[in-house]
Amino acid sequence: MTDVNHRILLHARPTWMPEPGHFNADSEPIRPPGEGEVLLQTIYLSIDPAMRSWMSEDAGYHSTVPLGSVMRGGGIARVLESRAEDFAPGELVQARLGWQTHPTLPAKFLQRVDVARGDALAWIGPLGLSGVTAYFGMREIGAVKPGDRVLVSGAAGGVGQIAAQIARIEGCRVVGIAGGAEKCRWLAEDLRLDAVVDYKAEPDLTAAIGRTCPDGVDLYFDNVGGETLDAALAHLRMDGRVALCGRISQVTSNEPYRIGNLSRLSARCGRMQGFQVFRYHDRYEEARVWLATQHRTGRLRQRLHILDGLQHAPGALGMLFRGENFGKLIIQVSNPAM
Repeated sequence: MTDVNHRILLHARPTWMPEPGHFNADSEPIRPPGEGEVLLQTIYLSIDPAMRSWMSEDAGYHSTVPLGSVMRGGGIARVLESRAEDFAPGELVQARLGWQTHPTLPAKFLQRVDVARGDALAWIGPLGLSGVTAYFGMREIGAVKPGDRVLVSGAAGGVGQIAAQIARIEGCRVVGIAGGAEKCRWLAEDLRLDAVVDYKAEPDLTAAIGRTCPDGVDLYFDNVGGETLDAALAHLRMDGRVALCGRISQVTSNEPYRIGNLSRLSARCGRMQGFQVFRYHDRYEEARVWLATQHRTGRLRQRLHILDGLQHAPGALGMLFRGENFGKLIIQVSNPAM
């Protein structure tokens, strides 16, 4: 076993797009676990849009990552050494590991991975927070029901692809919005969505949504915000719902987009609600039981975009905001089979 913990530290706060120059790499000796602690080897790290907000002075509903500290991030790890009775060497855990290879963390912050439900890739994918977010966004906030006409933006991303599949499993007509022919082809042919919109190829997004959703939208699951949200609101049906999951188009924007179709909500007696998945923490088990069942039967899957090596993490975050990832973006830090 190595005696070095390789880390990626936050060096500077971005004013726009996160870039590799906002981070520094260093290493330190591995810290042996104290009482109630566990030494881990990171296997996978999840790269998520919320990380850009965590890098800012105003991090919103999370605390700001201090300059000079390990960049915050969740993932899957293997227990190497434990001084906590609930965890044994060799077990897999899920935790907020940070961008580092060998974190030593209090056991109270770890969750054991149930390998009977899925392997490490499944737990960073459909059984991870992206899947759980889609589950509660669709079911609790969106109140999805059979027969709904559902529109999902960012439909080839980590949360969007799960949200779209949940709607399809529930017997809805599902339209996905994504950027690029390859992503749209995958949504149509592999996930079997009823229709797709390539926003990069459409000069008029509102008109494109109208063509693919001729009867309007009962439920819009929004991962993007901005112009896409505005275009979707124009097609909201009576008693329509909008689940605000993310606003990736606006996080790095110097000029926030002004929504012009808000009056559609009142005209259609609609409801628009944001949510944070962490508020459902005590119900994660409920979500994972359902997600694991769907995943095991092949009705639910997730495309992963995997970058090999911790050194890719600083560049990976910007990929999300440039739309360069195809699927759930993760960093493989070590071999999951070891």
